[in-house]
Amino acid sequence: MEHRKELAAPCGLYCGVCGILIAHRENNEKFKEKLTQVYGVGVEEIRCRGCLSDEVFFYCRTCPIKTCTQEKNIEGCFQCDDFPCKIIDEFPIPVGKKVILRSVPAWKKLGTERWMEEEEARYVCPHCGLNLFRGAKRCRNCKEAVDMD
Repeated sequence: MEHRKELAAPCGLYCGVCGILIAHRENNEKFKEKLTQVYGVGVEEIRCRGCLSDEVFFYCRTCPIKTCTQEKNIEGCFQCDDFPCKIIDEFPIPVGKKVILRSVPAWKKLGTERWMEEEEARYVCPHCGLNLFRGAKRCRNCKEAVDMD
């Protein structure tokens, strides 16, 4: 399985399972409209090709975690001796913080390629096999309840 480097967000929130990226990639207008309610932006802002790409979601453009890793000249928090730090402690989205605290140690242990594979495998509907997005509560396909944190 080949992965694009743009999806390896420095914070450990793997972009391949992000709702914004999935809605944009699939051009799913209904999903985009739901995400506008969550993020308080217009449908035109629901677009991203990954944290490290040239088309980054509105909120991720000014990410203090990404800035910190760039200043330290590291790929991500998995390479930082200060993890978890004040920036992670103050992460504004509770589900995101929970995932970061789980994901970063796994990334450090597994390496980038295997970590990405495991993140993708984690976010699959156990009922029908559809690839889901991080934080999903219900499968978009079979409508069964799921826990995707």
